[in-house]
Amino acid sequence: MPPIHSTPYFQMDNPAILSLLRPTPGEKHRKSTSSSGGLLRMFKLFPMLTSGCKMVALLGRPRKPMLKDSATTGTIFGYRKGRVCLAIQDDPHSVPIFVIELPMLTSLLQKEMASDIVRIALESETKTHKKKVLEEFVWAVFCNGRKMGYSIRRKQLSDDELHVMQLLRGVSMGAGVLPSPNDKETVTADGELTYMRARFERVVGSKDSEAFYMINPDGAASGPELSIFFVRSN
Repeated sequence: MPPIHSTPYFQMDNPAILSLLRPTPGEKHRKSTSSSGGLLRMFKLFPMLTSGCKMVALLGRPRKPMLKDSATTGTIFGYRKGRVCLAIQDDPHSVPIFVIELPMLTSLLQKEMASDIVRIALESETKTHKKKVLEEFVWAVFCNGRKMGYSIRRKQLSDDELHVMQLLRGVSMGAGVLPSPNDKETVTADGELTYMRARFERVVGSKDSEAFYMINPDGAASGPELSIFFVRSN
């Protein structure tokens, strides 16, 4: 099992993030589970998932979540030629507790997923501690140790974001392509509207740090494919 600083993510040297990091699985173990699939692998196949909107229409009908547990719902979505958004919900039917447009293109995130392990870190430089860490507005965004830029948390959902949340209201996990909100067609000038939704284990490190670890739907014993960290600088 390689130490953290021998991985491509050593640039994420914030002590709060390091305290939340989980060791990645060894190469031998990773090879033994590489055929198990996973949502990130589905996310890479978006050009082949153009019929995903039909599946979403069927899955969106239930009034109750398909899986009843304490896992948090996380959704990554965006037009292929546009920026990617992140939404976090207590469950697929609840109002998102956190929504942000990340300063990176959807296509770039798909390239990062080629490494099979993606770590997204959001760091707030706010000095006050009167708010919960997820209530902060301005965030510096890092992906696999590289700074991508700054983003501001949404105070309210945009029309496109509300459209995605409504379509996926009955979906606990999955990946695919959604119809656009305007013309209900799959492909627009900005490309296809793609999404990946998964369940996440939420870990509170302190009042200034939280982490979300994706729960692999196939039950593989390997480490999370996607981890999201929220840290407030002291």
